Order: sequence, then structure tokens, then C-alpha cells
Amino acid sequence: MHEKCGVVGISLADRAAARPLYYSLYALQHRGQESAGIVTHDGFQQYDHVETGLVGDVFAAEDLDDLRGSVGAGHVRYPTSGGVDACCAQPFSVSFKSGSLGLAHNGNLVNAADIRADLEERGHAFTTRGDTEVIAHDLAHNLLESDLVRAVKRTMSRIHGSYSLTITHDDTVMGLRDPQGNRPLCIGDLGDGYVLASESAAVDTLDGELIREVRPGELVVLEEDGSGFDSYQLASPPQSANCFFEYVYFARPDSVIDEELVYDVRRELGHRLWKENPVETDVVMPVPDSGRAFATGYAEAANEGRENAENSAEEGEPNVEFAEGLMKNRYVGRTFIMPSQDERERAVRLKLNPIKSTVVGRSVTLIDDSIVRGTTSTQLVELLQDAGAEEVHVRIGAPPIVAPCYMGIDMASREELIASDRTTEEVRDVLEADSLAYLSIDAIAETLDRERADLCLGCVTGKYPYDIDGEESDREVERPLVGDSAVEAAGNADD
Repeated sequence: MHEKCGVVGISLADRAAARPLYYSLYALQHRGQESAGIVTHDGFQQYDHVETGLVGDVFAAEDLDDLRGSVGAGHVRYPTSGGVDACCAQPFSVSFKSGSLGLAHNGNLVNAADIRADLEERGHAFTTRGDTEVIAHDLAHNLLESDLVRAVKRTMSRIHGSYSLTITHDDTVMGLRDPQGNRPLCIGDLGDGYVLASESAAVDTLDGELIREVRPGELVVLEEDGSGFDSYQLASPPQSANCFFEYVYFARPDSVIDEELVYDVRRELGHRLWKENPVETDVVMPVPDSGRAFATGYAEAANEGRENAENSAEEGEPNVEFAEGLMKNRYVGRTFIMPSQDERERAVRLKLNPIKSTVVGRSVTLIDDSIVRGTTSTQLVELLQDAGAEEVHVRIGAPPIVAPCYMGIDMASREELIASDRTTEEVRDVLEADSLAYLSIDAIAETLDRERADLCLGCVTGKYPYDIDGEESDREVERPLVGDSAVEAAGNADD
């Protein structure tokens, strides 16, 4: 079960954690619309409330009142396969001899089936199909034999794939990021406690101060009285595998990742998009809301290019206009995040309507962050042409998506990806646009100030930073041993 989600964990000094967790999940709602949940602990007992639906629908005031305790974890989820599945809603809770666990997971394990089979042989019974329960059972097993940090390290030595986790073990809250740092996780100071969250926007919502990102391979343990946190670097691989798509699409534009404001990154990507793929146009317009920052940067660069060009335009010639040419119905969800293709297709025309006065008789450049299946882009080109646009040029702030994502983003199968077996010109033909151009991988890496080798580029190269059956890897990597052959490796993980 691939999952692309939002997680949060909070430890406070002397006030209930339920409402801060609830507000944090609202701030992370864009990361998942299928289910929401909170688990808390009051020092004696664990409480949880987990249901399918949006945050505002899942929790009533009395539900929050029943979630007692000053520590807890929360989760919002959307599925990338299988549709709505209540049994996979999180946080996942389990009680065992050494206490209670609550676990919220953002990411996807490559070897979950292997670990599940091994644990079933040891007598563990599973109630869901999700990776999260596999991690929870493995950690519970290790906690019976080791202290907290060693138990987490043992589990880390067995699981392979992408994960950012927030975990409650009784009244202790932890955050863990996989050794490649594929999924984001940050730490914030709330004054009377600390928060771990997928994005800094959740910290801002709580009027907290962002401290830093959780490092790849790092375990952060929040003090039970909210006075601080301890850090344990459990793994330090030579390369990271940060997901570039967080910057391009998934993160909120007001979030900060690795000290970079996502909005500024997207605007700079828009600058580079124009520099690599300029086109003469009357108006630049975004696909709302995902293309707005890119379009802003693209229009800025286009106008700067006109001003700086030799034999520049005659005095009085208008600059390239930036305009909102598509009106968004904000009561329709994100088409990319919807579980079925039929729902995506039906949602596009409900969601966006052209402003005809902006496009009639004009050359339009439409800017979006990405093209995945091509459904939305094809229909938007048709909408603008029907509204009277003379030309429709499409510019995309990411490289062509040519392969599925196994790390938790809904990138579909190769058969569904419009660019998987088509050239850019062939995709343009499908869209029936006047021109189409994408941003290069090098422009992404340069804008993020990263080496290509430190990014997860699997969806745009077909080579992945993990050992995935039937796929190529872009680095030397092997799945960890699982089962009896892993006993010695697990013992070495305690060192």
C-alpha cells in the first residue's frame, strides 16, 4: 500500500496535545484527504480517534476532549492504490507487554511483504494491508528485547524504502526519517513544547518557530515534559534521496524545506523554465493553484528578457501580461489526489472555467507544475481554445514523468503516464497545444543546489534510490536481510 501522507507529533509541558495536533492536521490537509487520526497518551493510558474523511469531518469537539494527555501523534492520508480503505487509516495503535505504540507513516516500504511474512512466522497477526502496521509490529517486537533507541535502530536496519515517522511509545514522542531522507520531516519549538511535522506550515499554524529538518537517518526523541529533545544519528549513508517533487508539487508554497521557502523555489524554477523554453506570447497564466508560483517566475523572466534583449521592443510595446485566465471552483478537490481516473476526468471541468476576456484572440502560455496522466492538461488546452485563444503554449515546471513512483506519490503505472512512451512532440500532439516544453532535470538540481545523485529522480529517469523489484537503481543499494539470516545483522545494529 503506497501512501503519501502528512504526519505530526507533539510533546507539551502542561496542556493537552489534542487541539494542537488537530490544527496541525488542518495545516497538512493538502497531503491527504482520505482519512485523519490522532493518538494521545496521558501517562497512564493511550487514546485514539481515527476515521475516514477530512480533518474537519473526522473530529468533533467532544472527540478532542476525549483525547487526553500532553503528548500525541497525528496523520492525514490519501491512498495511491485501492481507493478508500478505513482499515489503513492512521495513526496505527498497538498495545503489547512493553506498553502502547501509536505510529504515523509518510512513505512506502519496498520490503514490507518480506517483513510481514517473517513476523507472521513469529506469531504476529495483522489486521491491515498497510506498511505502517508492519513497522509497528516490528518495533513492538524489538522493544521487548531492547531499549527504545536500540529497538528503533533494529527496526531501521530491517525496513527498506521511504519513511518519515512520528511515533508515540506511551508518553514519549519520536520522529524518524529514513537514511536517504526521501520524505520530509521538521522540528519546531512551541515555547512550552516541541512539534515534529511533515512541513513547517504546521509549525507556523501553532505559532511555533522552525528549528531545522530532521536529518536523514536521524531519530529525534522529544522530552516528556516538553523541555527539549534528544537526537540519535542511527544511519549516515553517503547519498541522500530527497524527493524533488515535494518542491515542485506536493508541499505547501509557504512551507520551508532545508531553509528554502517552497514558493521562492517554484518561482525560480519558473525563471529557469522561461530561460530554457522561451516563447513569444501575449499572456502567461497559471493552472491554479499548482502553477501560480511557476507562472509568476516565468512572466518575470519573460519581461526581463524583453528589457535586456538587443534591439529590444519598440517603446510603448506592452510587456507579457501575467493573468489569472482560469477560475477555480474551490469546492472541488485536487484532481491529482483523487483515487480513480474517472473521478479525475469528471473533476476537471467542474474545477476550472476560463475567463474569456483574458484569452480571446490572444496567444496564451499555460504554466503548470507537472503532467502525469495528461487528462487535466488536455482538457485545459481544449477549454482555452474553445474560449477563443489564438494559440495555446504549455510550459511545465518539472521534467517529463516517465516512470511510476514507488516511494508514496500517486504517479500511476507506466501505461497511464502520458510521457512514458512518447516524445515531447508526441505529447504535444495528444494535448493539441501549439507548443510544449518541460523543465530539465539539471535546472531542478541547480535550483535546489543539490547534486543529482542526492535527489530521488526515479519518476523522471526510471532509476530509483532503492532496491525495487524489476527496476533499475541509480546507486549501489541492497535490501536488508530479513528472517533468520538477519539475526546477526540485527545484533550488529545494537553496536
